[in-house]
Amino acid sequence: MPVLEKPEDLKTAPFDPRFPNQNQTKYCYQSFLDYHRCQKTRGAGYEPCDYFKNVFTSICPTEWVENWNTQIEEGRFPGKI
Repeated sequence: MPVLEKPEDLKTAPFDPRFPNQNQTKYCYQSFLDYHRCQKTRGAGYEPCDYFKNVFTSICPTEWVENWNTQIEEGRFPGKI
């Protein structure tokens, strides 16, 4: 009989009362901005910033995140970071 391994705990973004509606687009975008603002002010190694990264990686479509990162690299991202 094969040995079953316990799967890793799955985590997703917790409820945020600022975004109570079913549409989570704003929550996605705001978490992306919050992550990059946190990285900018606290530095790349500041661990609490990872909370925002976990939120936007679990809520945002991957294509959006890749597009936003490309825009940041090219200096044409419309958000205020």
